[in-house]
Amino acid sequence: MEFLLSEYLPIMIFLGLAIVLGAVLILAAAVLAVRNPDPEKVSAYECGFNAFDDARMKFDVRFYLVSILFIIFDLEVAFLFPWAVAFQHISMTAFWSMMVFLLVLTAGFAYEWKKGALDWQ
Repeated sequence: MEFLLSEYLPIMIFLGLAIVLGAVLILAAAVLAVRNPDPEKVSAYECGFNAFDDARMKFDVRFYLVSILFIIFDLEVAFLFPWAVAFQHISMTAFWSMMVFLLVLTAGFAYEWKKGALDWQ
């Protein structure tokens, strides 16, 4: 039993330090934070319109296009990273399937660019 405890001691120390450091940082943020909200700080800034307005009002679609593009390229990185890490051990099928994936993403990006979705006016 003593051998088992000595094997897990570094993990327990690391876990304890992480919990203590996390608690200290949360408490420091709660105590030291400056709280003076003004209308500019509490205004809608991500979607371009107030969140609790009329549901039938017109909105600018460009905000959603930008968010969709971000999600697409974020997913691209999420797929590319493990593929790049295991690149030495993958087969030709895996290589060409990733090339098709990148080709489809590049075609979508070129389409968005051609349509002007990336031009903010």
